[in-house]
Amino acid sequence: MNYPWFEDEMSSPGLRSPKFSPSPISLSFKGWWTYPYYLCNHRRWTLSYSVAIPPTSRHGIRGFLSVDVDVSDLHVNQCNRNDDLMEIDALLGSHKCHPTTMQCDHRFSGGGARSKSTMSSSNGDGWRRGAYQCLCRPGYYSLRHPNGFNGSVMEVAYHEYWDNISTIYVDKFQCLKCADGCGNCLGPAPCLATYNWVFRMTLLTVSVLCAVFTISLAFYMYRHRKVKVFKVASPIFLTITLLGCSFMYLEMAAIFPILDTCSCIATKWTRHMGFCITYTSLLMKTWRVSLTYRVKSAHKVKLTDKQLLQWMVPILLVMLIYLGTWTLSAPPTAEEITDNFGLKFKQCSYNWWDHSLAIGEVLFLAWGIRVCYNVRNAESLYNEARLISYAIYNIALVNTTMVAFHLFIFPQAGPDIKYLLGFIRTQLSTSTTVALVFGPKVVRVLRGQGDQWDNKARKRGVTASFSLNGIGLVPEDTPDLYQENEELKEEVQKLAAQIEFMKIVNMEMNNRHLKPKPGGYFTLTTSLQSPLCKASSSQSQSIKQMTSHVTNATISDDGHSGSNSVGTNSIGYPAAPPSHTASGQLNSSERV
Repeated sequence: MNYPWFEDEMSSPGLRSPKFSPSPISLSFKGWWTYPYYLCNHRRWTLSYSVAIPPTSRHGIRGFLSVDVDVSDLHVNQCNRNDDLMEIDALLGSHKCHPTTMQCDHRFSGGGARSKSTMSSSNGDGWRRGAYQCLCRPGYYSLRHPNGFNGSVMEVAYHEYWDNISTIYVDKFQCLKCADGCGNCLGPAPCLATYNWVFRMTLLTVSVLCAVFTISLAFYMYRHRKVKVFKVASPIFLTITLLGCSFMYLEMAAIFPILDTCSCIATKWTRHMGFCITYTSLLMKTWRVSLTYRVKSAHKVKLTDKQLLQWMVPILLVMLIYLGTWTLSAPPTAEEITDNFGLKFKQCSYNWWDHSLAIGEVLFLAWGIRVCYNVRNAESLYNEARLISYAIYNIALVNTTMVAFHLFIFPQAGPDIKYLLGFIRTQLSTSTTVALVFGPKVVRVLRGQGDQWDNKARKRGVTASFSLNGIGLVPEDTPDLYQENEELKEEVQKLAAQIEFMKIVNMEMNNRHLKPKPGGYFTLTTSLQSPLCKASSSQSQSIKQMTSHVTNATISDDGHSGSNSVGTNSIGYPAAPPSHTASGQLNSSERV
């Protein structure tokens, strides 16, 4: 017989020839399938099924049944399954591409995919080993073979490597991994922007030291909370301000690593919550000065720290609810952007949550600037109202400028440049605020002048009671009713003295024929003068007496002026003349 699978009893007993494919382990049957073989005469690929027919008796002739199956219409695909083709399952996945770095791309003899109708007339052209191309997987590249490796060459190289003839299969026919962050690449060029970790670590260290300094300053202020320079400035609001500054410093720690969702959430919280705490505490103090400065009545308007905290807590609560809702519903994520060189790095996403919060902060800043403008001429001890106004102006200017830098000047800056811009913004806004608000106070304490009142403010007419009411009413002090009554009496005496003075001047001016009594109230050492000149000279002398009185007066511990000198009242106007002098002048007028 000329069957390629047939072997007689002499060469191989039975039909268990290596030309037969092994039978499945879990399946028991009497026949065997041959491996595919090519019939040269018919130019067809064929499979044969053979089964032995046992004799009916103990002795007899053994019979064989063979069935040939034409499989030329089937296709040999050594890659993965293609549902559009009729393929032999046993040959799927028999390619020699490296599984981790390459992927198999099946190719027909003509170089492209063909349909089933084309396959039926292929006459066995698809039965060829190595009819595939090994392409590099995404994230891998090959400089020598950018279009892939030929399957036939890979088959030969694999067998040489298997037979220990050559190692070119593992040395040369390999796809190399792309640089980090590259989805697809043609070479080893980097796709991610590099981070200068030494530079970033330096900036982070400075920011952390600043945060530690603000906390230390809060403890230092608590230790010296009874010193007047801290006491009149409301220690509770100073502590809140330092807490907000430390929050803003910690933003540099949040944006230090390669950004992800957690770091972006921390960035939003530290930036906006720190800004809200610091700015609101400063604005509440300035607003109290504004309300006190605009009061025109004789009675003082007192706003305690407790009342200001009642206004401050809702503002902070609104910010807390907004950030919490943002974090739970749509947390900010890190998105990839490119710099000027096309290198990718991650930045926190910006959406309508950021834009809405930015609009609210701008409106809040505008209100704060208006309050500061209203108190631009207000006087306060230690010049604190003006320094706080400068701090608020600085916060508004720095934040607006840095937003312009990010959006218009450096829109595609690298990660290190953006980190530097964040550091500059933090230092210019936060460090400047700490220096303006707390610098002069600490310097006065270190010089031993913390319990001394501001002489410059005293010369400008700023009393201690006004400053305590306007810029730092101490919360633990109960209202002093006796002090308020005494101050009201002072105001009444001022008005009475002014009325009496104008009354006497008017009497002298309307009675020009009267001669002043020697040693009287309006007697001058000069020669004849008109009553108007006499009144002007008397007023000049009164002003001089007021100046000398203020210069020589002593100040008590609570900041109020001491007892008035003889002949003058608390504001420097001449006191009412003695009763006998006034009565004598009135009697003269009656005689007229």
